[in-house]
Amino acid sequence: MGDSDNSMTLARVTRSRLLPATPNSGEQPRAVDGNHSGTDQSADPAVAVWREWQAAHDETEQLCLQQHRLERKLVETVGVPCATILLRDGERMTAHSLEALHEVLDLSQENGAAHAKAEAEFAAHQMRWDTADREVGYTATLRAEREAAARAEALLYLLSETPANSLAGVAAKLDAVLREGQTSKEDAELPWPQIRSALEDIGRLG
Repeated sequence: MGDSDNSMTLARVTRSRLLPATPNSGEQPRAVDGNHSGTDQSADPAVAVWREWQAAHDETEQLCLQQHRLERKLVETVGVPCATILLRDGERMTAHSLEALHEVLDLSQENGAAHAKAEAEFAAHQMRWDTADREVGYTATLRAEREAAARAEALLYLLSETPANSLAGVAAKLDAVLREGQTSKEDAELPWPQIRSALEDIGRLG
């Protein structure tokens, strides 16, 4: 296998979190759009960091959706790498990783021939997955998603550490918190309604 990422099983493949989308995803919040209190928002460092964060956040969302589509394609066409073992008692066990395969074989005390056959079956299936993966670019997309998510996380932290000097900067911070934290635009759990209300107030006052 040319890339260690290619050997991940379905449980690991589907671990990526789909970032929650909100109505203003990809758009500039009204409170960030325009000047407030006579302050040029382009000079607000918080707004500048927010713009960088928004770009990384949106890229992460797009790549996440793309890698999930590619994952489904691989699962439907190739299937998740696995091997089926026929145990001595006639029961069939399916393992989706070499670790799980070895555990089943060791616990069942199967002979060396059974070990070799099961490992060969898994290796062949893994090779088919890896070949298809390289063709569709699943692992490359997953890696790009992780890099974008890391940038977004770093920028979100930087935004929290960057003082705002305008209402637009304060709104930018609240917008980032909402888009990163709430599960939906109607999330009624504390503190999301309060933050949405504060963001609306800033837009109205501005």
